[in-house]
Amino acid sequence: MIRAFFVEFVFPLLLFLVIRSLLGNLLTRFRKPPAPRPQGVPFVQAGGELKKDPVCGTYVSTAASLTRTVNGEIIHFCSKTCSDRYGKA
Repeated sequence: MIRAFFVEFVFPLLLFLVIRSLLGNLLTRFRKPPAPRPQGVPFVQAGGELKKDPVCGTYVSTAASLTRTVNGEIIHFCSKTCSDRYGKA
């Protein structure tokens, strides 16, 4: 009973996992390396604190946002367009 379990289930499963691992390692050697980031594009760390853009309502990372100081308060914007529209709204 136990021998049949190993022969019918465990051995084929282990064989499948070994073959899959070997094929995965072989295929990763043929993949293209990731493209380099274009010059002029700043690196922005993922995560961090989010602030709400007062114009469009989008939540934007404080690391990636455009900021303006209005009446001593720092306001975060998702784009230059929203920053420009803030004073006009």
